[in-house]
Amino acid sequence: MSEPEVFAVGGLLTVGEVAAAIRVSNMTVYRLIKSGELPALRVGKNYRLRRLDVERFLDERSVRAKDG
Repeated sequence: MSEPEVFAVGGLLTVGEVAAAIRVSNMTVYRLIKSGELPALRVGKNYRLRRLDVERFLDERSVRAKDG
């Protein structure tokens, strides 16, 4: 039986990894989780975030320049 994809490709990130990747503080990531803007999994006392959820979060907030 194959591993679930989320584990096979390193799909779970820590709060610190997400914060470093998007250049914000850990507290900002915790606030986004608490507000429901950024989905997360609770593992004991810690959170793990799916890489795809973080990418989706960023895609939804990307800004496009207007022509003209």
